[in-house]
Amino acid sequence: MSKVIAIVGGQFGDEGKGKIVDFLSNKAGVVARYQGGNNAGHTVMVNGRKFKFHLIPSGILHNDVINIIGNGTVIDTKILSEEIKNLMNTGYEVSAKNLIISSNAHVILPRHVEEDRKTGGRIGTTTRGIGPCYADKISRKGIRMCDFVKENNDTAVFLKPFVKDAYLEINRLIDNGRNVLLEGAQGTMLDIDHGTYPYVTSSNASIGGACTGLGISPKKIDTIIGVFKAYITRVGSGTLVTELGTESLLMNEKMEDTLSEKELINANNGDEYLLGRVLRKQGHEYGTTTGRPRRCGWFDAVAARYTIIINGLDAMAITKLDVLTKLIKIKLCTAYKYNGKLIKDFPVDTSILAKCEPIYEELPGWEESISDVRNPNELPDNAKNYIKRIQEILNLPIFIVSVGADREQTLVLDNTFGFDTE
Repeated sequence: MSKVIAIVGGQFGDEGKGKIVDFLSNKAGVVARYQGGNNAGHTVMVNGRKFKFHLIPSGILHNDVINIIGNGTVIDTKILSEEIKNLMNTGYEVSAKNLIISSNAHVILPRHVEEDRKTGGRIGTTTRGIGPCYADKISRKGIRMCDFVKENNDTAVFLKPFVKDAYLEINRLIDNGRNVLLEGAQGTMLDIDHGTYPYVTSSNASIGGACTGLGISPKKIDTIIGVFKAYITRVGSGTLVTELGTESLLMNEKMEDTLSEKELINANNGDEYLLGRVLRKQGHEYGTTTGRPRRCGWFDAVAARYTIIINGLDAMAITKLDVLTKLIKIKLCTAYKYNGKLIKDFPVDTSILAKCEPIYEELPGWEESISDVRNPNELPDNAKNYIKRIQEILNLPIFIVSVGADREQTLVLDNTFGFDTE
């Protein structure tokens, strides 16, 4: 019997969804991407080798997995062609047998990119033309893949064999008993309807986007997994209630900057900017698509509870737990203070959110490296207590804990939420 599992970003994107999808793909028959464009980026590490995907689903690294790019995505045809060719050049099979592109997916045109470069800076977009393409789609003047592949150019000819009516393919595969993973881009807090508007993406990154972006009924989704970092990050503008440090300072950082022992000491002595820098450096928090340094903060349980409600999450995956190593104290935001009052429900009015202050619960950290841990029981007690406390606060079971970027650095706490092991 087939099982359909949806993987949803629980924060502002960049939560490590690609790694979770890659880990689960060995028991999946299908991986389907349902929204977003090449403004998103999934980084997957396999046996020490790094793969960066912007449009192709993470399941492409597994043999016998069919990968679908749904109608809810927007496609830069040049970028997609390059991704396919790069995979082919590294020895991976990519053909019409294992990659399907929806004929209804809309195409990002050069004018969309140009418009985004002129106007996207206001909210900190990636300037990849995503918003203008979705705007044309809603205005009913967009170009779809079924139109594009009728053109007489090299890219259209190359992509034409992959373009099919994806809604038919995915529903047939589900009905025929294939295990299916639904893969979203960005995160719920960037959802066009439910995110911190206007500092959001242009599509539905929450669970509703899985249905509209692939053409499947919500009745066919069995399990919804929310992916959260053990802390929180955000790229671009918009409020980040638990932010450590200031955006103006971090923008001077470069990816290759190293973290000094003195900076770690000062961070543990309470320097908020340096605490954020520790998370950035230890977590390699730089955009897969743009290389921009990400704003970092403590785990926000108020925002997480909101995400749980919006998506109806069944369980969560916690990634990058290893990044918190060497921090003497770790904080969890359990509530906000607004105008002197305590609030535990996430406010959708961003003018209110901007004035909220975090209320923290403090837990002891751990010194020992956890990157080589392969059994959850072998985690340091303080690491166990931290993930246990997140689970208690959110009243949601933890399915997976990740302690590193590689596929092998994944700890399963409760396999009832995965695919059957038989």
